[in-house]
Amino acid sequence: MKIVSAHVGTIPISSPIRNAYIDFSSMDCSILALVSDVIVDGKPLVGYGFNSNGRYNASAILEQRLLPRLLAAPEAELLDGDGALSPERAWEVMMHNEKPGGHGERSVAVGVADMALHDLAAKIAGVPLYRWISDHYGDGSPDADVFVYAAGGYYAPGKTLTDLQD
Repeated sequence: MKIVSAHVGTIPISSPIRNAYIDFSSMDCSILALVSDVIVDGKPLVGYGFNSNGRYNASAILEQRLLPRLLAAPEAELLDGDGALSPERAWEVMMHNEKPGGHGERSVAVGVADMALHDLAAKIAGVPLYRWISDHYGDGSPDADVFVYAAGGYYAPGKTLTDLQD
């Protein structure tokens, strides 16, 4: 298994919604497609990733540092002991020569690549992502219930404080 190409794009969020700090109407985000050499039904498997609102795109970090390392890595450096794509090993490759720590926008770029790597790993394994994560990071028995984070405090044009409270 090899990642044969990476395609980075920047798209606008273009939402009139804002919160107490951020106006999303001028924000954008990074999108990433990692194309593998694994062919299913005549097409290569592709892992997709993106960053969410609240951050601007991190495309330059992806294009100039992280993805060149990933694409240049020998195949064996991206695989686990069973020969499957290992997002953890890919992280080691991408973070080579990077200073440790979160460091703002770099964490956004790594998150975009991380999402695409996990998506690709699950597709190669032929299982839904929740199953792949449970098998690799949990006990192999995914929970029927999932904790979610419901953000609040978003203001939309024409909405009142009562609408926000509701």
